[in-house]
Parts: sequence; structure tokens; C-alpha cells
Amino acid sequence: MQLTPQQSELYTSVSTSPPTAETMTVCYGFVCRRRIELDFTAADRKALAQIIAAGKASAIAERAAIQKAVMWFDRKVGPTLGTTTRIARADIRSGADAKNFDCWDSTRNVSSLLLVLQEWGLLKHHTVGNPRYRGNILAMQLPHNTAVIVEKQSRMEWAVDMWTTRYLQPPDVMLVEQWLREE
Repeated sequence: MQLTPQQSELYTSVSTSPPTAETMTVCYGFVCRRRIELDFTAADRKALAQIIAAGKASAIAERAAIQKAVMWFDRKVGPTLGTTTRIARADIRSGADAKNFDCWDSTRNVSSLLLVLQEWGLLKHHTVGNPRYRGNILAMQLPHNTAVIVEKQSRMEWAVDMWTTRYLQPPDVMLVEQWLREE
């Protein structure tokens, strides 16, 4: 799998392997302190192919399908990880790191899932972009990061952010320029 330096850094920074077409490391517990390997079965691949195929008509439809794929991931790993009670915007103040994803975990997990979908040739209207970071303490904006997809035709970047939602809610998908202004 071909990764950009920024994508590679998601994995080297926590001493884990990047995803392959067969498996990905799932991070949780904040900054990947806890992790499991998710091996994709034939049934997983079929389910994800069907989810993404529903979005083949347009870039807008594919972004909606990507939201559903992230929800599939949440449903798949939640019972094993104990993250079925995870909360939106979990950070150290939530006091439940073992049952949550911080923004680093969710960025890494969503980026990994997207890279697998791309490797399988399922994404028609987007490619996986470099993760993005925001944060400006002077403007009262806390540090945060997210996975990104890039629309092939327009080259517009879209944030795919599951950290801002709780278990089984669709991740936020918005233009990166809008995401950069969010609090």
C-alpha cells in the first residue's frame, strides 16, 4: 500500500504497522495505548463493497456511503473493544479512556479503513488524503485532527471525523476549510 509521509506518520508515531488489504490495527484508549488487529473476512469485504457501491453515482453519494462504512466499522469493533458506550469528543477529561477513541485514535482508524477501501478499489470519486490538524489556543480552539478524503474531480478536501460523534452515529463529513473553523 502506497502511503504519503503524513499517512505513514500516523503509524510510525505509535509504533504500529499501516493497514494492508487484509488487516488493520484498531487503536483505542487514547493515542493508541490499546490496540487490536482487525482481520477482514470475505463477509466483511462483501459488506463494505455493498455499502460503498451504493455511492457509485456521485461524489456526494460516495461521501454518504463512506459515512455508512465508518458506522459499519464502529458496529464491528465496538463490542470487542467495549466502545459501544463511547462518547462524542472524548478526551482525558472524560475519564473513560479505555472505552473511547480520542481524536488521534479516530483519525488513525478512519484513515486506515479508508486506505483499505482504496486498496480494494472501492472508492471511485475520492482518494485518501493526508490527515489534517487544527488548533489555536488564542482563538479558544482546542487541538484536534481528522481523516481526510480528496474528491478526484474538484480536488476539494473533505474531513471524515468520527471523534465528534458517539457510537453508531454517522461521522461528520464536511469541507476541510469548514472543519478548520469549527471549535
